Amino acid sequence: MTFLGMPHASDTTHLAGRPFPVAARAAVADTQLRRNLGAATATIRAKRARVVGEVPDWAELRAAGAAIKDSVLARLDELLVQLEESVTARGGTVHWARDAAEANAIVTSLVQATGADEVVKVKSMATQEIGLNEALEAAGIAAWETDLAELIVQLGHDTPSHILVPAIHRNRAEIREIFLREMGSVGLPAPADLTSSPAALAEAARMHLRQKFLSARVAISGANFAVASTGTLSVVESEGNGRMCITLPRTLITVMGIEKLVPTWADLEVFLQLLPRSSTGERMNPYTSMWSGAVEGQDFHLVLLDNGRTAVLGDPDGRAALRCIRCSACLNVCPVYERTGGHAYGSVYPGPIGAVLSPQLTGVADNPTLPYASSLCGACYDACPVAIDIPTMLVHLRSQVPHPVAERAVMRSVAYAMGSPRRWAAALSASRAGRLLGGRRGRIRAMPPPLSGWTASRDLPVPPAEGFRTWWTRTHTPESPAGGDRGG
Repeated sequence: MTFLGMPHASDTTHLAGRPFPVAARAAVADTQLRRNLGAATATIRAKRARVVGEVPDWAELRAAGAAIKDSVLARLDELLVQLEESVTARGGTVHWARDAAEANAIVTSLVQATGADEVVKVKSMATQEIGLNEALEAAGIAAWETDLAELIVQLGHDTPSHILVPAIHRNRAEIREIFLREMGSVGLPAPADLTSSPAALAEAARMHLRQKFLSARVAISGANFAVASTGTLSVVESEGNGRMCITLPRTLITVMGIEKLVPTWADLEVFLQLLPRSSTGERMNPYTSMWSGAVEGQDFHLVLLDNGRTAVLGDPDGRAALRCIRCSACLNVCPVYERTGGHAYGSVYPGPIGAVLSPQLTGVADNPTLPYASSLCGACYDACPVAIDIPTMLVHLRSQVPHPVAERAVMRSVAYAMGSPRRWAAALSASRAGRLLGGRRGRIRAMPPPLSGWTASRDLPVPPAEGFRTWWTRTHTPESPAGGDRGG
């Protein structure tokens, strides 16, 4: 287990594309997308608020989740060794992957060793992060997503836009069209008379996937949690597809980020209360599957993935992002996400958590606009079930973003002026010249470069005719008639 601390050679956490401001501008102009997102996130928020409101000690439960996660991160090396020993003792095989390339190579070789040319998959953010489907396809292996929303995305030749509901940007009419057009080319076709009712769409997906489940020899899953003391892996889901993948195929391969650990079953209890309420707005998940090692003659392989997590762990200002349990509560309350959708982030992890996690996993230089994909309103922090202070973390990451030379020069000048009371007073007096620029209704609407970058998107207030210091001196000095008695 010597890979901890090693650099990651490659990953696909950040999907090459347009910077967030450019992509967001196009997304905001898509009125259908905004309607889809607005309706879906409002529904999820309302459900979550109801079930969270039922828990009298929610604040204490939230604090317990954060404390458990911090404890795990503090002794991650020890717990990982314990997990490996527990899984191995129960007949499983543990593999260690430094980065996406190594993880993909491990999984591909394991599938090839079985002679299979297709696999079924449980919804997994870790496998999306490393681009596993694409790696398997390059090796001639078809990977079939079995989560309903992931199936919609896959058949639509699309990419996920939400952690919990990957097809949140699609409405029912669009899904019906995708099923009718695509299902027949890769398996059982959808009924010709398919309607856009949720029940009909779910039944078409169920029948299509049944053939995949019964014929697949290999399944690939992620893991929501792993109990170090017993080697138990857990997947929570709402449709039963995970249960089918985990139990039917003769080979099961799980790809798990190294931060998904909990020490004991008692710790797991906390998260099985936090996760469903925060994600789907349910008191408990309909399906919670757990297994320890190889069961009933099934070959089991666990791939432990670093892919930049050790680097995140080494940053005291950013490591709390590894608490994330992928519930998506922060996305559902974020005003920026609700208007732009997940694709604008250009990242496997969209929304507020993606804005802090992706830059840390791949480097801020690769994601320079993501830390700015936020209004810093704090709604994400309030909603997070493990109390990740995303706004503070965004400010920390913004300080690491390379800034233009002109902007750095302006900031240095401001810092110099504010470093001395005398210089700052002189600067304030000089700012009165800004009144000469005028402006309608007390606003300056255009400034010369480099300040034009500010006024291009914001109004700049006209400086007051008299500053606070001048007013104070004029009204609170002994010689001033307005000064009055300042005693006591």
